[in-house]
Parts: sequence; structure tokens; C-alpha cells
Amino acid sequence: MNLNHSLNKPFSKFHKWLLGGFLGLSFLGFLDASYLAAEHYLGIPLTCVVFSGCEKVLDSEYSAIFGVPIALFGAGYYAAIFVLAAAFLETRRRMFLNAAAFLPLAGSVVSLFLVYLQIFVLKALCQYCLISAFITFALLGIACAFLFSGRQLKQDAPESV
Repeated sequence: MNLNHSLNKPFSKFHKWLLGGFLGLSFLGFLDASYLAAEHYLGIPLTCVVFSGCEKVLDSEYSAIFGVPIALFGAGYYAAIFVLAAAFLETRRRMFLNAAAFLPLAGSVVSLFLVYLQIFVLKALCQYCLISAFITFALLGIACAFLFSGRQLKQDAPESV
């Protein structure tokens, strides 16, 4: 899929950059979360370079919901954003972009709660978790730029209901 081909004349350079950022960041988030999920299932100790609390955070009671690591939910979250943004590029249906833009709003609320747990409850920080939170907030910024930009994003195909 060629970004320039998919985003020809109706899109401004501003929107091309935002869509590229959405796709790139969601892919990086997917890699980060997938790495944490794989480490969980493989049982390999995680090396923390920046902070020394990765093990404490990832082995805590808050690291999984019903036995499923939060990182696996995160990988699904980032994959959903990527797929929705790619579906928008393919179909030009605004509903895909709207759905992709909504997810970082929900993700930022979850990220805020998880960072709160790290700082105030566990008193330990996981650099991979913080990278994920940073990516989520960057995606939120891109989503806000899409939703609140004064420029109208034109589409070739009609939006389906």
C-alpha cells in the first residue's frame, strides 16, 4: 500500500503526516506490547535499562486480568488502531478514522491509571510500560489533530452508516 497513492490530491500534507504517524506509532506500540506479552508467556526475565522496576511491575497482581497479561490487551489495542487506519486509507470511509481516533482516548485513560499504579501503588517503573503510555498519548495528540483541525478531510467514498 503506497501512502502517496492512497492519499492523493484531496488530502493535505498535514493529513498525510498525521496518517503516517498514526500508522507508524500504532505499529511501534504493537511491537512494544507484543514484546512484553511474549516475555510474559515465555517466562524470560525482562532487562530494564532505564528503570529497575520492570520485574516488579510485570510480576505484580495488576499486570494481568483473569490471567491474561495487560500487554496482550495492549497489542490488540495497537493492532486495532493500525487496522482501522489502514482500512481508512483503503476505503476512505471516515468511520474507520473516527473509530481509530476514539481508541487512543480510551487508551489514554487506561494508561493514566496504569502509570498511577506504577508510581503510587507499586513504587516501581517499567520503561516498556512508559513507552507504551507515551505512544498512546502521542496517538491521542494525532487523533485530536484529526478531529479538531480546521481543515476538512475529504473522502472519495461515501461514509457508510
